[in-house]
Amino acid sequence: MTILSKERRDFCIECRKETEYTLQKKDIIKNIKDKDYNFSITVAVCTECGEEMSVPGLMDKNIREIDEQYREAEGLISIDDIERFMKIYNIGKGPLSLAIGFGEVTIPRYLEGQVPSKEYSDIIKSAISSPEYMKKKLIENRERITDTAYRKAYNAAVSMERLFSVSDNMLRVIAYIFKKLEEVTPLMLQKLLYFTQGVYLALYRKPIFVEDCRAWVHGPVYPEVYELFRDFKYNPIDDARFALLSGMEDTLKDNEKKVIELVVNTFGIYSGKVLEKITHNESPWKEARIGYGESIPSNELLSKDQIMNYYIQTNNKYGIDTEDGLRKYINDMLNNIF
Repeated sequence: MTILSKERRDFCIECRKETEYTLQKKDIIKNIKDKDYNFSITVAVCTECGEEMSVPGLMDKNIREIDEQYREAEGLISIDDIERFMKIYNIGKGPLSLAIGFGEVTIPRYLEGQVPSKEYSDIIKSAISSPEYMKKKLIENRERITDTAYRKAYNAAVSMERLFSVSDNMLRVIAYIFKKLEEVTPLMLQKLLYFTQGVYLALYRKPIFVEDCRAWVHGPVYPEVYELFRDFKYNPIDDARFALLSGMEDTLKDNEKKVIELVVNTFGIYSGKVLEKITHNESPWKEARIGYGESIPSNELLSKDQIMNYYIQTNNKYGIDTEDGLRKYINDMLNNIF
């Protein structure tokens, strides 16, 4: 039995019998390199005597917990981030190690659990967060890796630079949407961005991001975002490049987070196709599509003023500064559609 088992029972040495146990958090102090650290680890506690129990898998879990918390405390790269690093640049661990100027076995050792120095960790973090920096390291170490490995990694870096073709706040909003939802398709993302912009404009009279929206066949679309994720088509977006955005959402303002959460908690429970139908029944998209047949492409602008005016009226009627108000609006729209 492992600690993930639903039936949590094991032998308690205090009770001298098999008993049930619960998993709880325990704070400990551990000295590493002459420095004390506070860690929170998982312990198994007997439900009968209240003493800690030793159960299968728990020691390994504690090692992982301490490792993760130590790295976080020291600002060191995690094993998960290194694995994402390899995926982002489409390169193996040995070639990657050489490409950023390390010895060939350095990255493999880090993946096995060796903790990197702060200097090496910062180099890896810089390469993850900056495609330009990664391109520079690739060029510097061009002779150390094969032509194939170099070409794949360099092309991946060029591809990732497109991620920064949109504004920082657009990236922050996207990152926060992905943090809040498990699965998002490109179609769903486009509509959530549109609703986020609309609600924010209505409540604060200014845009949450600068990008302009276009009235495409399948509803409002931000073309720059479309280009980023077009390869996923109708599938959920699973993009290693988003490791580059890790933590970006933390710099969103409180009112920005509030609006994104309002949208995600209401519109975010519907599929992209349902959200598309809602936008098709809103006046900004309908007015921008006047003169176009149902399946005729257009690139007509949905101006921020149009979107703001519509959502101000919607706010006056429904009170879309609350989830209840937004749900009433959505229900009325769906009743008109179906």
